[in-house]
Amino acid sequence: MLVLSRKVGERILIGDKITVTVVKIGHGGVRVGIEAPPELAVVREELAEELNRAEQALTSGPTESIAD
Repeated sequence: MLVLSRKVGERILIGDKITVTVVKIGHGGVRVGIEAPPELAVVREELAEELNRAEQALTSGPTESIAD
């Protein structure tokens, strides 16, 4: 993991196509702006986890057993 210090307005470049900009600092948090190609999904971790759980629930579904 790369850990950096940045000030408001400063940017971090990830490869040639992703830019992370520090937009605001305060109240115990940091607001960042992320510029990425439209084909690349940018999602908060907690939302990605929720989507994965929902997808797993749909794919596993209820299990049926047939008794003779």
